[in-house]
Amino acid sequence: MALHEYIHRKISKSIDEAKPYYQVIVITGPRQVGKTTLCRHHFEGYNYYNLEDASFREIVSVDPKRFIAECGEKTIIDEAQHLPELFSYIQLAVDNDSSRHFVLTGSSNISLLENVTQSLAGRAALFTLLPFALDELGDYGDKTGTDTMLLRGMYPGVIVKGTPHELFFRNYYTTYVERDVRQIKSIENLAAFQTFVKLVAGRVGSEFNASAISAEVGISSPTAKAWLGILQTSYIAFQMQPYYANINKRLAKMPKIYFYDTGLLCFLLGITTDEELATHPLRGSIFENFAVVELLKARFNDGKDNNLYFYRENSGREVDIIQTSGVGLNLFEIKSSMTFNRDFMRNINYLKELFGDKVKSARVVYDGESVPPTVINIRRLP
Repeated sequence: MALHEYIHRKISKSIDEAKPYYQVIVITGPRQVGKTTLCRHHFEGYNYYNLEDASFREIVSVDPKRFIAECGEKTIIDEAQHLPELFSYIQLAVDNDSSRHFVLTGSSNISLLENVTQSLAGRAALFTLLPFALDELGDYGDKTGTDTMLLRGMYPGVIVKGTPHELFFRNYYTTYVERDVRQIKSIENLAAFQTFVKLVAGRVGSEFNASAISAEVGISSPTAKAWLGILQTSYIAFQMQPYYANINKRLAKMPKIYFYDTGLLCFLLGITTDEELATHPLRGSIFENFAVVELLKARFNDGKDNNLYFYRENSGREVDIIQTSGVGLNLFEIKSSMTFNRDFMRNINYLKELFGDKVKSARVVYDGESVPPTVINIRRLP
């Protein structure tokens, strides 16, 4: 089933709240998550330019100062990281003329944001757009089976256009390796890099041990860390940091690894059908990944930074998510089961006793229909 109308993105509200105060709006995020579509719908009347077009990019690069001077009072520049020399001219334009407004998008967070912080510090509002959140899809998300939901992921190309998920992610990944990786960093052994990516996928929801994975791939530990940086720069994967507290416990220090979309994750794991996913040994971790990203999307859609951590003692006791806030901590334990078991609350209750009044809520995220006060169905996050 495909949806054909424009799906309103919840991040639009946060962008609207920032527009009166900033002349530059920066929207970053993975490729093909709808940044261009969002800009076209949300910034009507803006002139649109796409620097992904190599021939147009070459024309602009000849005289970037003139381009910024003549591009229009209100301008969208897609994939702006391709021409970093534009940023200093944008700075001058907004400093000299309060009527000038720019929307910049990019799918490489490091190269884009480095230029923003260097040239547009204090002048730009930054936002991260991820694939669809469940609460953006309404009934369509509710009516989709859980395994189908995890397998297809949340990219607009699969949901809106109806592209078969395996076809979409095969082309997405091939393009990523052949184009984006080469632009971010020159990698001589792409076969080893692809092996690395699939091994990282196999460790989803687990701590990232650079030494262990480098030994399997046959690369150095610094190279493994650098390659993980590539996955983060291009919005393929991200790390969740451990939560540290002033308590007398030995706590885990290595971050855990997650992917921005479970559809791509399933593709990398070689999972192609609901039936394969239902019996896959990593199904629980994939379910956990989905829940983590839903909470992350909620933060980004509100124009806020990541506030998710995990808790793990060296003894093995852990809680999947600690969400920090100004008023305290929200705890989440994630279980892929459709049946609630009181044992699911054991580690959460332990942390409630450990942290006392700092804990403001504690819930189990699972796949069941009945929702007691301390339990939430994954479709009702956040």
